[in-house]
Amino acid sequence: YVAAVYEHESILSPTPAALVERRSALELMGRNLDVYEQQVLAAARQGAQIIVFPEDGIHGFNFTRSSIYPYLDFVPHSPSGKWNPCREPYLFNDTEVVQRLSCMALKNKMFLVANLGTKQPCERSDPRCPSDGRYQFNTNVALAADGTLLATYRKHNLYFEYAFDTPPEPDYTFFDTPFAGKFGMFTCFDILFFEPAVNLIRQYNLKQIVYPTAWMNQLPLLSAVEFQQAFATAFNVNILAANIHHPTLGMTGSGIYTPVKSFIYHNMESYGGKLIVAEIPVITTDYKTNLEKTPGRVSEKGKEQSPPSFYAEMMYDNFTFVPVWGDKGELQVCANTLCCYLNYHRAVLTDELYALGVFDGLHTVHGTYYVQACALVKCGGLSFSTCGQEVTDATALIDFQLWGNMSTPYIFPLLLTSGITLDFADHMGWKNNHYFLSKNRTSSGLLTAALYGRWYEKD
Repeated sequence: YVAAVYEHESILSPTPAALVERRSALELMGRNLDVYEQQVLAAARQGAQIIVFPEDGIHGFNFTRSSIYPYLDFVPHSPSGKWNPCREPYLFNDTEVVQRLSCMALKNKMFLVANLGTKQPCERSDPRCPSDGRYQFNTNVALAADGTLLATYRKHNLYFEYAFDTPPEPDYTFFDTPFAGKFGMFTCFDILFFEPAVNLIRQYNLKQIVYPTAWMNQLPLLSAVEFQQAFATAFNVNILAANIHHPTLGMTGSGIYTPVKSFIYHNMESYGGKLIVAEIPVITTDYKTNLEKTPGRVSEKGKEQSPPSFYAEMMYDNFTFVPVWGDKGELQVCANTLCCYLNYHRAVLTDELYALGVFDGLHTVHGTYYVQACALVKCGGLSFSTCGQEVTDATALIDFQLWGNMSTPYIFPLLLTSGITLDFADHMGWKNNHYFLSKNRTSSGLLTAALYGRWYEKD
């Protein structure tokens, strides 16, 4: 099927904390919706059957609970697929945004997924009802090609979004399409947690995901395109991921991903939005057997003496590292219950420092979640203290096999190359209770090769 995602540079309110009338909120959102309209038209001309827009794309961000209120639409939760906002605008008040989205879908005969703020009045008798008498949700809507409202999803894992409420229960949201079957739906930070993302995919055996996000890149392990790709690979799904484009805030990185190929956009230099349109196969069966097909050699461990280990901070976590010296070798480094192993060979020795790092513990900055990670990274400079820094360019081409005795089945294989481009492993999967990732010769200089494990039970 043909899918489209749009990385949108949203027109932001210069004073998001100020209280405004609904009319001026609609005026600002209308300017963003004008851009959406052009992009749906452009996608339709390229044959797209579905388009996904980013999180916060219509209203922007940095609101307070009260200042966002005029920007919120009323959208009935759990729609029955009976309401067509474009054709029946009179059914509910305050639905101007969803009406426009519905009309875009209808006019271009395209499925459309967008993110907006919604409100829902609640009863004083509801113990969770906020003191102002309403819930405010960060919501995705999915509209059918005839403009019908198919599904809503309310973001569960909020990322310091004080204007919004967490829904009382996680939403497990998916919608059906004639061209690719069911699509699951979640938002941004949700991708790092079991609820609802992983549970949704497993429970309903979903193979296509739509994913609006407003993601601030964090190298070396959590750049948007890097993690989106890893998620598609780990769960054997197609992901249509639309991010916001605001390079000054570190926000870029969208794509259309299959488990074996990706069409990405990552651009920290220029301004303006970007439409990605790609034709991808519908996934029907499990590729899981691919993971077992060629168990690379897991060599005898620890015959050689590893170089001295050192500590450095990476992604706000205290990693234990060993330097990757010379043109080839075998290394191991351990922390808590996790040991990471690396066999490597460099075709040409460059003067770049690489290190193999391990972390097995609770990550506590900008969210709390348990990580088990084995990571081969390029350091920022030549001293140990630069290992774990954000690096965007590299020249070293390295053949490697990386593996670890991970305690969780949820491993996200990361492979990032120079200029924030993606590469694919030759082989990966489980063998003898170890997860491994191997690659002969990356397509360009290696930035990160990592096994990013999420041990959800220990969150």
